[in-house]
Amino acid sequence: MESDKITIEEAQKQVDQWIKQYGVRYFSELTNMAVLTEEVGELARVMARKYGDQSFKAGEKDNVEEEIADVLWVLLCIANQTGVDVTSAFRKSLEKKTERDNKRHINNPKLNDHGRE
Repeated sequence: MESDKITIEEAQKQVDQWIKQYGVRYFSELTNMAVLTEEVGELARVMARKYGDQSFKAGEKDNVEEEIADVLWVLLCIANQTGVDVTSAFRKSLEKKTERDNKRHINNPKLNDHGRE
């Protein structure tokens, strides 16, 4: 559904509103960095089981979407509390990568090895 889509800016504002309404306050920046690392680890665990060589243990579930959303949530918390406009930062990052890498990956024989599909 088109109406379900939100911008990065809107997501950043919604996280801030939620923290102010329900979360009492942001955790410290260092705590949120640790929480982000934890969430990335949880995503890695699911990815290793779904796409890697490990299998799901009893009680574990394929919740890649949930884990990605958890990573994004904490990342937006960190952005909010450090004053980073993620939309602007992402645009700058995309421009930098395009300028720096616009031929690099196209000319990489490892990425163009169609036998590995």
